[in-house]
Amino acid sequence: MGGTEHLTVRREGATLVLTLNRPKARNALSIAMLVGLYDGWLEADADDSVRSIVLTGAGGSFCAGMDLKALAGQGMQGEQHRDRLKADPDLHWKAMLRHHRPRKPVIAAVEGHCVAGGTEMLQGTDIRVAGESATFGLFEVRRGLFPIGGSTVRLPRQIPRTHALEMLLTGRPYSAQEAAAAGLIGHVVPDGAALDRALEIAERVNACAPLAVEAVKASVYEAAELTEADGLAAELARGWPVFDTDDAKEGARAFAEKRPPVYRRE
Repeated sequence: MGGTEHLTVRREGATLVLTLNRPKARNALSIAMLVGLYDGWLEADADDSVRSIVLTGAGGSFCAGMDLKALAGQGMQGEQHRDRLKADPDLHWKAMLRHHRPRKPVIAAVEGHCVAGGTEMLQGTDIRVAGESATFGLFEVRRGLFPIGGSTVRLPRQIPRTHALEMLLTGRPYSAQEAAAAGLIGHVVPDGAALDRALEIAERVNACAPLAVEAVKASVYEAAELTEADGLAAELARGWPVFDTDDAKEGARAFAEKRPPVYRRE
């Protein structure tokens, strides 16, 4: 199991839990964190026993965005990982889910700050839970910068355009309640309970047939880039083969026999 000094990896049953681990820096993104994140996404995709991923942060924060000093190599922190960035100049975008989409569902468990690059990375996750004191926002325009992590493209596709443009153009912070009302997150829970709720959702995902889950996720994202007619055609192409799997037969047998199904990715 992978991980770095700024990204911890652990298993909770069939769920791989990735934890951003720079609490003193509010889990600002560093080289070590980015390398660990990308390796975590790849590990989850490669391991068929992993059925879901939970992304969270240590120390009461999710992610405060990019640590520009760390990425520039000041203080030499993370230098042992710099060769990975040289070998793959796109690694940081893959780590932040801009240029990589895991096959398995990704559930975000947010506490505290989830701003700038944190909010941008959040948009690459599938299901989102936040503690009631969590803070969201894209502050780049207030600093003369551009939210280049994908927000000008993804955010208007995920929440109503008027909310997306207000968040992008004002650079103001949003409470968890406002983020939920806009549709950016799906659940608001008491502070400290986001990870537990995310793991509960993951368990529900894990109980479902993994081939079906992965096909449904892929279809949703594929169809978002197509016309309705093309999307429906693509859905059939992905969906029909699922009915021929052993997992589909097991689901039918288990329903008839009134017992929990046992899925084997077959």
